[in-house]
Amino acid sequence: MSRSQPVPMPNVRVRRTRALLREALVDLIEERGFERVTVGDLTTRAMVSRAAFYRNYRDKYALVEQIFDEAMAEMIGEHTNDRTPGERWAGFFRHVDTYHRLYRALLGRKGSPWFADRMRSALADMTTGHFPGHTADELVPTVLAGMFVQSVVWWLDRDRPCSPEEMAARSARLIRAVLESCDT
Repeated sequence: MSRSQPVPMPNVRVRRTRALLREALVDLIEERGFERVTVGDLTTRAMVSRAAFYRNYRDKYALVEQIFDEAMAEMIGEHTNDRTPGERWAGFFRHVDTYHRLYRALLGRKGSPWFADRMRSALADMTTGHFPGHTADELVPTVLAGMFVQSVVWWLDRDRPCSPEEMAARSARLIRAVLESCDT
């Protein structure tokens, strides 16, 4: 079985532009709240042109989606088949740890209900099929996704009091308890 070709890394200028826009996004969310941030605000704060923004993203939502999609791809991508669900979940927490300011801003008081819903939906989709016997009931993946998101929020609100691996293990124990209660 052949592996697919690796996706080429964007050039240095593109990576720099994306990093500047991500940093500007976090700063602006912390100051104003996600809903009040405009593309003009982002480009001014990041000191990049609107054309550079639109070469990379269609709008501010696409910017946020790209960051989250990268985390999801890492967690469920083709190279993770040899990793356990716990290792993948720890990898997700490591991603959140890397971008903790962004996730804290997006999931906090000034954040975006749209993003929280997007995150819950993606996590629910990911969990569907991973829990035999529970896939016919949409409630189980929905509740688990809510627990995943709330675990992230709790961890960030307390300034990440434990390692990503410990947080993943603690969350996994809670999820196992929910699944076991569903079996009774």
